[in-house]
Amino acid sequence: MAPLLFAVLVLATTTLHGVVGQKAGFVSIDCGLEGTSGYTAEDTGIVYVSDGPYVDTGENHRLLPGEEGQRERRYLTVRSFPSGVRNCYSLPTVAGAKYLVRVVSYYGNYDGKDDSLSSSTSQFDLHLGATYWDTVSNSSYWFREAMFVAWASWVPLCLINTGRGTPFVSTVELRPLGSELYPALNAIESQSMRLVQRTNMGPSKSRILRYVCTLSISGYKLDRTWKNLSTASTIKDTSLDYAVPLPVMQTAAEAVSNETSLAITGEYKAPMDQLEVFLHFADFQNSQLRQFSISFNKKASVQMRPSYLATDTLHSTYKATGGVCTMTLTPTSESTLRPMLNAFEVYTVIPRDNPMTFPRDFDTIMAIKIEYGIKKNWMGDPCFPTEFAWNGVKCSNVSGNNTARIISFFDSDGDVCSKTINPSPSRNKSKRAAIAISIVVLVMAIAILILVYLVWRQRRKPNNDPTREPEHESASASINNHGDVLQKVESRQFTYKELEKLTNHFEQFIGQGGFGPVYYGCLEDGTEIAVKMRSDSSSHGLDEFFAEVLNSAESSKFDKGNNVVGEGLNWRTRVRVVVEAAQGLDYLHKGCSLPIIHRDVKASNILLSQNLQAKIADFGLSKSYLSETQTHISVTPAGTAGYMDPEYFYTGRLTESSDVYSFGVVLLEIATGESPILPELGHIVHRVKNKIATGNISLVADTRLRGSYEVSSMWKVVDTALLCTTDIGTQRPAMAAVVALLKESLALEETRADSTFSGTTGTASGSTTSSMNLGPLVR
Repeated sequence: MAPLLFAVLVLATTTLHGVVGQKAGFVSIDCGLEGTSGYTAEDTGIVYVSDGPYVDTGENHRLLPGEEGQRERRYLTVRSFPSGVRNCYSLPTVAGAKYLVRVVSYYGNYDGKDDSLSSSTSQFDLHLGATYWDTVSNSSYWFREAMFVAWASWVPLCLINTGRGTPFVSTVELRPLGSELYPALNAIESQSMRLVQRTNMGPSKSRILRYVCTLSISGYKLDRTWKNLSTASTIKDTSLDYAVPLPVMQTAAEAVSNETSLAITGEYKAPMDQLEVFLHFADFQNSQLRQFSISFNKKASVQMRPSYLATDTLHSTYKATGGVCTMTLTPTSESTLRPMLNAFEVYTVIPRDNPMTFPRDFDTIMAIKIEYGIKKNWMGDPCFPTEFAWNGVKCSNVSGNNTARIISFFDSDGDVCSKTINPSPSRNKSKRAAIAISIVVLVMAIAILILVYLVWRQRRKPNNDPTREPEHESASASINNHGDVLQKVESRQFTYKELEKLTNHFEQFIGQGGFGPVYYGCLEDGTEIAVKMRSDSSSHGLDEFFAEVLNSAESSKFDKGNNVVGEGLNWRTRVRVVVEAAQGLDYLHKGCSLPIIHRDVKASNILLSQNLQAKIADFGLSKSYLSETQTHISVTPAGTAGYMDPEYFYTGRLTESSDVYSFGVVLLEIATGESPILPELGHIVHRVKNKIATGNISLVADTRLRGSYEVSSMWKVVDTALLCTTDIGTQRPAMAAVVALLKESLALEETRADSTFSGTTGTASGSTTSSMNLGPLVR
């Protein structure tokens, strides 16, 4: 068989996607799309958005009339970069998580320089962070894919102008991969690999979608020494590390006879180092022995016996010789059947030739860049490659030259980025400098940030027995009537030396949280404290750590055992509580200098004090806008199942409306007394919609209220909840409007309750001094 060029096969592949819909954490960018609104692709159900929030430079173009043909909408626009050497997209990631990134460009004569459309003479490089990824050249259509482990909260995808034409791009897609997928990625030092080929060995007309991350798998041209196999039987996926789609595993190619081998050869334009090869197998029969050996460049032979109607994957690492690799499947002497192969993938390791900026420094300076709208050349890694280092940023190599720390970003006159920052008039120079200096000092001062808050207090027996050992509550335990002590501790700052002394050099370890270890200590007056430390290995960011610590101290005044659905409450009290909670959310969204989005609004995070005052709690996932002009936050979806906004879940675009949706689910909980998700009964929104279609609100209302509610009040709460949970975020009311609607509902119920007290109807069940002993509101 004549050698086949892997690169040519990849570029020549045409992709026919199946309709799969959006998955959590997808970032799908239509480059060059005008405006801020997105759209749903008809062929995939995936939501594509404009690239405006992800890139600061470039020009928008559209394919010339007559060149559009039958191309999907996402390929009809292009962003080109005629200015600057390095232009970068900033993709939101979670440090330590695995991702696939795909970059696609369709030339389509967008610049009017190639009427034939046969090719584009443009050639440029792609970088992933500070690392060279690949070179794009001489093609009217191309795509590149890579898998990587994120090292910071942002990953720069950069197009490098090499002086051979203008870089351009049609789409950028980021797909989170489960931690169990492609375990080889964990073992690679650089933790990045580029795709060379992904092939379905079934009929050449097959164009299959990989469900897990919407990867296309090309069909393979049938060689005369092979023949096709297929089955309609279900293939059991026993290789969860790769999750190859069922249609791929239902087809295969096998050698035409036991005298022939099944061989696949790839030629490369230049020698490559480490190759990662994944061969996928599933046999369609179990009556005869099928056994064969697999060799790579006639070396490293291994035997394979495919499982019957179940997946097997062989992963091999080897080096190409002279730019050529050949995989050969040869039957063993015992085998009665010929070799077969269902699919295979080939990747090369992306070597990390350049060091990179220390991730924490990078995240911090990115926050400053977004806050002040800095553009200029602040794209990609701040320090590397050195020829692309950011103006005004000074770096110092650390950690064996593998990383660099930003040591300052001052101009020579001492002003902070004075030649690049153009803040809004409301922010003066001194404030700008103070913020920037504070952040840099914070980042560089210590690796572990410590904040102390009081969550313990000695409990004694009723007789105040002095011999009794103190009981310690967890970090999230309730602390009642201790406001004086809390105030004393919250107003004091501690040095690291003081903390060492108060904890006896962190002697008594008392717990491990998601952020790091917690140690026991005592103040000089004997007051017990907990010292919470943030570990560098924590999966949570600094913002989440600060929010959690500050919120824990404040929330300790409230009883975590009493939340809005934790104890039985009459209808009047329920509505009053959610009015207070809605006011709290409204303050976060509109009352703060920049909006804060809670991101985990749920019933258990609305706490009640002993006098039934409500408080929004647990800000561990909260996010804040960084500028007054920001319209959303691009972030990997997080929250609680049942409460999470579907639009945010699909797009990764977080807005105030995401909290509104979650609050709407809480409203339905307090109205129905049911959990958001019930097995086999679906989501509460759909359950309530089905019930109200009958026009009978009593079918919706919590039966334990025993009809003790004003019908119009109940209807208004349910209607408000359904407005909040509308699928499209822009159609949901703001929290201020929700507050107004709930106050109307409360007024209606208070009118009924007041008449109850006057003896006109019913009993005194409308009292707002419920004893809190009516049992759980939610079963």
